[in-house]
Amino acid sequence: MEIKLQKWGNSLGIRIPQAILKSLNVKANDLLCINQEDDKIIIRIPKKKKISLKEEFKKYNGKNLSKDFTWDESVGKRYGKEIYS
Repeated sequence: MEIKLQKWGNSLGIRIPQAILKSLNVKANDLLCINQEDDKIIIRIPKKKKISLKEEFKKYNGKNLSKDFTWDESVGKRYGKEIYS
C-alpha cells in the first residue's frame, strides 16, 4: 500500500488507514514506537510490560496516606432507610 507524506503544520505526517488501526486495536493518542532500519521506517506497538503490585509499591515515593485514614461512622441512606452507626 502506498500513502502520501503530507505537510502537517511545521511537520510531515502520514495517515494510517482505519482498517489497519482497527485490526491492531490502535486508537488516537496511543503511544507507538518508530525506528529506522536502513531505508525503512518501522512503526510498532510497544509491548506492555506487566508490573506486579509489589513492583509498583517499590516505585512509590509519595505521601503515606495511611496515617490520615480513619474509619468514620456510616452516614447516608441504605435501601431507602437512613443509617447512622
